[in-house]
Amino acid sequence: MQCVVLAAGEGKRMRPLTARRPKVMLPIANRPMMEHLVLAARDAGIADFIFVVGYYEREIRNHFGDGSSLGVKITYVTQRHQLGTADALRATAGMVNDRFLLLNGDMVLKRGDIEELCRMSAPCMGIHGTDHPQDYGVVTVEGDRITGLEEKSENPKSNLINAGAYLFDPDIFDLLSGIAVSGRGEFELTDAIESYIRARTLKAYPLNYWLDVGQPWDLLDANEALLGATHHEQCGTVEAGCTIPETVSIGKGTVIRAGTYIEGSCVIGENCVIGPHAYIRGSTAIGNDCHIGHSTEIKNSIIMPRTKIPHFNYIGDSIVGSGCNFGAGTKVANLRHDNGAVKVCGKTTGRRKFGAIIGDNVLFGINCSVNVGSLIGSNARIAPHSLVEGCIEENAVIR
Repeated sequence: MQCVVLAAGEGKRMRPLTARRPKVMLPIANRPMMEHLVLAARDAGIADFIFVVGYYEREIRNHFGDGSSLGVKITYVTQRHQLGTADALRATAGMVNDRFLLLNGDMVLKRGDIEELCRMSAPCMGIHGTDHPQDYGVVTVEGDRITGLEEKSENPKSNLINAGAYLFDPDIFDLLSGIAVSGRGEFELTDAIESYIRARTLKAYPLNYWLDVGQPWDLLDANEALLGATHHEQCGTVEAGCTIPETVSIGKGTVIRAGTYIEGSCVIGENCVIGPHAYIRGSTAIGNDCHIGHSTEIKNSIIMPRTKIPHFNYIGDSIVGSGCNFGAGTKVANLRHDNGAVKVCGKTTGRRKFGAIIGDNVLFGINCSVNVGSLIGSNARIAPHSLVEGCIEENAVIR
């Protein structure tokens, strides 16, 4: 069976993290989120993939190549203009010749669900329950049949949503050719699916496990979940006087210097320098070529590659892009004094503890303070002793 993975979109809600990479390449537990999906599908027995790429497609092509490193075959097709999910699937016409799996690239599934979905008869849609169905396409079900699908309804008729996993026959391409542009100016896959719903031929498969990453702070929940299920391997060099449990992964070429204390499930990439006397707390993922230095504390955060946090820093519950540098003493707050849910640019995260979203190549001077819920665009320059809060644009200079 072939598997088509939709990976052409930018993911605008994930800005500034998607300023120079597509959403599907954002790291979770030090792997692009789409890699977790591909590995689950591979383990379910699928070896032939078609990736529909577009926005910053070179990031995907360079990482996955022809798929041989993962033991699969990958073919690429480019969606030149992001004109919707139906347009993306339509780009694969002629490449799919039998029943096939279609997956959105920005979610995480488990092997068992993919196996069961592949055993269904087409057409079939994966569905999942959620406590905020108004953010998704809401489905209604009678028995094993989907009877209705409504996009982002303010008054959802159920808590079941379209999870973005499908099993189709090639006849879906005939339906795609007949749809018109939606009110959002896109060709929507759901418009084609309506034909199946009216004919009562679209079956529902309730997924047992589904991780959706719709907002930047969702990365932290996904990171925690996947780190807890990761097989941990410790390579590199660990100096005397370190405390490191078996739940920590350490990449090749990494040096953990004396006095460093790590707890919980964490992953540290390759060629990093950690410590001396660093404190890395649970559910933290540190990418390749990072430096976490003396008396620095990192808690429940994602630190992307080539970022330096070298002296007396604190970062909690945050997502930090690649190539950033934190001056000595710079700290990121993660708790409101009133214990209320942290908001980012006016949108609630639903989290009591959340620090900041920091884009790529942000440079901080010494002794900066970053307030809870801050969003800092890529390439921002922050002068020493600055207070940073709110939404900071790309290339901003804070003096």
